[in-house]
Amino acid sequence: MVTKGFVRRMIAGLAGPWMLLAFASPAAAQQPSTSAAKANPAYEKLKGRWLRDSGGYTIEIRSVGPGGKLEAAYFNPKSIHVGKAQASQQGEMLKVFVELRDVNYPGSTYSLAYDAKSDRLVGRYYQAVARETFDVYFVRLKP
Repeated sequence: MVTKGFVRRMIAGLAGPWMLLAFASPAAAQQPSTSAAKANPAYEKLKGRWLRDSGGYTIEIRSVGPGGKLEAAYFNPKSIHVGKAQASQQGEMLKVFVELRDVNYPGSTYSLAYDAKSDRLVGRYYQAVARETFDVYFVRLKP
């Protein structure tokens, strides 16, 4: 049985690699370029350990991936599972969204903005169990 892949390889061998472009699938042609999939360099400012003003709550942003996906951890003081962590940018403002998914944290969220002047994350915490929202801020912990 002859497959499309086999035919493409045979044509490429006879006519040159540039011919493969003529046979590329529409889905392959619509793939984002590698540079478009890279993380926003501005997000690098978000990396680090952040301590909340009240209590021993800590967010650790370990890395920022393509599309603003954050590798993040949350501690109170023990580790609490992070269901989702995302960075975004609106104009000059960097934002951080963290959703917690653990015992006593069934969908509690942080919606924060990075304040470059004070090097803080400032915003709101929604405590899902109590259904209450609190104004909060986090200061960067020095390594």
